[in-house]
Amino acid sequence: MLFRVVLAVAVLVIFVYGLVDVIRTDGRLTRGISKPAWIVVMIVLPVLGAILWLLIGRPRDSAPVRQPRSHPTAPDDDPDFLRNLEMRRRNQTEAARLKKLKDDLAAKAKADGDASTGDADTHDTGDIK
Repeated sequence: MLFRVVLAVAVLVIFVYGLVDVIRTDGRLTRGISKPAWIVVMIVLPVLGAILWLLIGRPRDSAPVRQPRSHPTAPDDDPDFLRNLEMRRRNQTEAARLKKLKDDLAAKAKADGDASTGDADTHDTGDIK
């Protein structure tokens, strides 16, 4: 009885490991037949399919090929975000500096305009009365 349970668990473990390994392997790296065909073989012949996959179909390197995960990164881990943030900060600083210069220039022009159109009594002519 115990032998049957251990055998059933071993068959299940071999089948699941083989199937997951086939699914995670890049289709261009499979040997023998195509990846979908390996999945069909694994489902139709669970134990034999897993053994054939491990012996014949699996790529030669020992580790399964990991597919890169495309998950969002935190903003402080993303170099593009940080670069754009720094550029945005510089642009805002430059815009504020230009606005201040423009306002100063406008104020100076207004002051010069008021001085040239002002009353003659307000200007010192140097005469002593």
